[in-house]
Amino acid sequence: MIDTVDQSRSFAGAPSGVGKAATTATARVAVVVPAFRASQSVVDVVRCIGVEVDHILVVDDACPDGSGRRVDEEVDDPRVEVIFNPVNLGVGGAMVVGYRRAMELDATVCVKLDADGQMDPALIPRFIAPLLAGEADYVKGNRFFHMRDVVEMPGLRLLGNAALSFLSKLSTGYWHVFDPTNGFTAIHSVCLEHVELGKIDQRFFFESDLLFRLHLIDAVVADLPMRATYADETSNLSPMREIPRFAVSHTRNFLKRIFYEYYLRDFNLASLQLLGGSLLLLFGAVYGATVWITNLARAAESPPGTVGVVTMAMILGFVFIQGFVAFDYARIPQRPLQRRLQ
Repeated sequence: MIDTVDQSRSFAGAPSGVGKAATTATARVAVVVPAFRASQSVVDVVRCIGVEVDHILVVDDACPDGSGRRVDEEVDDPRVEVIFNPVNLGVGGAMVVGYRRAMELDATVCVKLDADGQMDPALIPRFIAPLLAGEADYVKGNRFFHMRDVVEMPGLRLLGNAALSFLSKLSTGYWHVFDPTNGFTAIHSVCLEHVELGKIDQRFFFESDLLFRLHLIDAVVADLPMRATYADETSNLSPMREIPRFAVSHTRNFLKRIFYEYYLRDFNLASLQLLGGSLLLLFGAVYGATVWITNLARAAESPPGTVGVVTMAMILGFVFIQGFVAFDYARIPQRPLQRRLQ
């Protein structure tokens, strides 16, 4: 057993290679399994992980039912290393602990696999293939690709994911990806070296916040179709508590991304379109509402000229915003970060 400092189960030193080109033969793959109240499923999940994986890092996030202890006692696999967090950090905090340990082990690719059994470990080779081929920096699952999967998904989960996916497109800039809360992911070590892990959200917003930070370093993100199994497991996520947090966090990340990418790091035509469009929409809305309320109180009709000014301001504002969105869509990273740095 190990905690966040001391270790007793670990591998011998692995060859150095973090952040460098690695062939399929020399690549080292680490799987991080954050475990919290998953004692009934985590052992089976760990046992199903294939031989393509070099390190299996189970992070017991101060689990009250001893998920990590069960793995430590029941799984006899030299690849397995159990990390015990002294306090609960949340799924994001547990993943950061796992990511940092994977980098210490010189892993080329790090996979996130939930402990609840909803994800098929047999898909791991598909997740890591685009990374090792230099085609992407980050691969995430997408449960919405096949219609049969969408039909089988619980209605509330389907609606929530659709709404969160749209908010994620706005806040992260990855307009082509869907299902942002999907926890089955794989990331190249190059990205891990350049992402500020200490600033990532430690709770359920982790995956969405990581996408936001990946866009800031121009990492290429790819969706991978997958199926998920929904059984009788109890989710640790409370929608009524987390949805307001997600909305606030997406708004914050959107404003930060726009400032960083369009006004701090660069200033271009899209910057002017966004600024001009926002001012025109604000003017049209405020001026139009003021005139309408004033004339309503006086029981008078709004002058045609005033209506024309408000209408023109709103139309131009929408056109400018549309131009900005088109530019932002065209800025989706296309060349993997790992290739650019190599």
